[in-house]
Amino acid sequence: MELAYIPSPSSGVLYLGPVPLRGYAFSILVGLFVALWIVDRRWVARGGQKGTAWDIAFWAIPFGLVGGRLYHVITDYQLYFGEGRDWVDAFKIWEGGLGIWGAVALGALGAWIGCRRRGIALPPYADAVAPGLALAQAIGRWGNWFNQELYGRETDLPWALHITSTEGGRVPGYYHPTFLYESLWCVGVALLVIWADRRFKLGHGRAFALYVAAYCAGRFWIEYMRVDEAHDILGLRLNNWTAMIVFVLAVVYIVVSAKKRPGREDVVEPGEAAAFDGAADASGGTGTGEKGKADSPEAKGDAEPTEDTEAGGDAKAEEAAKNAKNAKSAKGKEDAEAGDDAEADSGGARSKDGAGSAKKS
Repeated sequence: MELAYIPSPSSGVLYLGPVPLRGYAFSILVGLFVALWIVDRRWVARGGQKGTAWDIAFWAIPFGLVGGRLYHVITDYQLYFGEGRDWVDAFKIWEGGLGIWGAVALGALGAWIGCRRRGIALPPYADAVAPGLALAQAIGRWGNWFNQELYGRETDLPWALHITSTEGGRVPGYYHPTFLYESLWCVGVALLVIWADRRFKLGHGRAFALYVAAYCAGRFWIEYMRVDEAHDILGLRLNNWTAMIVFVLAVVYIVVSAKKRPGREDVVEPGEAAAFDGAADASGGTGTGEKGKADSPEAKGDAEPTEDTEAGGDAKAEEAAKNAKNAKSAKGKEDAEAGDDAEADSGGARSKDGAGSAKKS
């Protein structure tokens, strides 16, 4: 008896009048906008300018979509170039089929181009992107639910996915909802990256590498459950091997990067730093915050005299020496006059004594 299950939509397309709204494309677009909103907030929090994330995304998103589609078509070429297949279907991206590996690889190339045009290093931008990208995947995976694709083995669990379509060789039944497993896993990855970034101040691309490693760990066991057609290598699906290799590379990057460049970048966008320094100069400081105040000429005082203060100091010293000399001369004159008076008085006294002595004799 059917107690509970996840139903599949009767159609993956909704019509707004004559305009078709495909669930797969809608999920991808919502995921992208959520990701960009998060990236923009994280970039500003790291010290970047508002709007920079959107400018770079102008390059990264098209490259990512092309890369994701290329990876899917290349690794599943038999779906488009096999016997009885129409190669034109390779361009029908709205019908599903985006490989995350190709999307991230080519999307990173597009992001690098966008960063170069803004004079920004790619690693800090990638760190800002990481949790947003994971949430974009979490939302985008619901596009597979609309298309009734990428499910796992049969199951009688209460959260089983009820597949009703027979298109493309599907067999109606109840299967593991691997799209849901991956969606929930990606939410967990996003939360993990946000927590680790705050706790350990990840920088130089390590937050992005953590996202990659965590996603690969989940993708491995989820991919192992899937039953859709795929290439096998030594008993494992191609995406399993990809997940293992990329996982190892991400972990190695985290370890090596932490040793060579520990900590986090102080400045992520040169334009923002220049603007801040300009404001500091306009206010009379030469640095930022308390440091600027400490470095100001008023605070330094005699520690670092300027040419004007040195010249003023010399003039004052010369004037003081002159005054001291005059005072000494005046004092000497007064002492001399006092000595003369004392000598005169002494002489008078002697004369008087002499006269007294003569009279007495």
